[in-house]
Amino acid sequence: MSIEERFEERDVRVGDLKGVVMLPAGPARAGLVLSDGSGPATRDAWQVVPAWLAERGVATLRHDKPDTWRAQSFADRAAEALTALAVLRREAAVERAGLIGYSQGGWVALAAAVTAPDRVGFVVTVSGPAVTPAEQERVRMERAMRAAGLSPEVIEAGLRWADERAARLLAGEAPEAVLRAQAAQRAEPWHPHVADGPYATAEDLGFVARNAAFDPADLLPFLPCPILAIFGGADELVPVERSVAVLGERLSGRHRGRNGLIVVPGAGHMPPPERFLPVLGEFIDLMSA
Repeated sequence: MSIEERFEERDVRVGDLKGVVMLPAGPARAGLVLSDGSGPATRDAWQVVPAWLAERGVATLRHDKPDTWRAQSFADRAAEALTALAVLRREAAVERAGLIGYSQGGWVALAAAVTAPDRVGFVVTVSGPAVTPAEQERVRMERAMRAAGLSPEVIEAGLRWADERAARLLAGEAPEAVLRAQAAQRAEPWHPHVADGPYATAEDLGFVARNAAFDPADLLPFLPCPILAIFGGADELVPVERSVAVLGERLSGRHRGRNGLIVVPGAGHMPPPERFLPVLGEFIDLMSA
């Protein structure tokens, strides 16, 4: 029997964005809005997760990111997630609903829950760092430079520029000016690992600047609902041990016994769904009881 025969998929709108609600065969016992990570993404990026959840009576909503995602702040993305949550509740006739965010989407889910504590029933993060964007990126860049065989001195120089760039953007310096200073160092061996990708244009740096002050550690004490945090033990992009420590230090005790944490051994930034979905199912069982 095909997915189409077992479940209903319904096209919806989340503001100006296209979305899809997947409904289980019977009444939904819970709902989840799926929030994507960084960069461009579409409503089809979540692989087997929506169908797996529908098998277990959980309705989901996934939606495209806007083409103008670089102009967004995390607050903008959190507002989108809350709009999507309202659409999901209406379409699935479900009250108990939460957010699941992958990577950057984990920050978005936390921001949405703290912004609207009466509207988010629970939060799930998959490879969502519990550190600032600057700290997470510093770890990613350092690991990339080490993997490329750069010397400790070159790595240190690259990280010095990453720290300076983050500080200048946080202080409000124009992204165009920071980009010019960065371009002047393009001959440095660290440049491809520190200055390319999400730092290569003024538009990219504008996105970084808009979100530079975000710190999930500031939000965790005020999280109004339980959280399940999922990490890959071999994630090269996220400081997993540090994130686990921050969660332990900063979460309040109000949901003790209902929060969850799993580190999937050997898994990377996108843990194979089959290795974390059973734990997600148990968490949703607890949330919908």
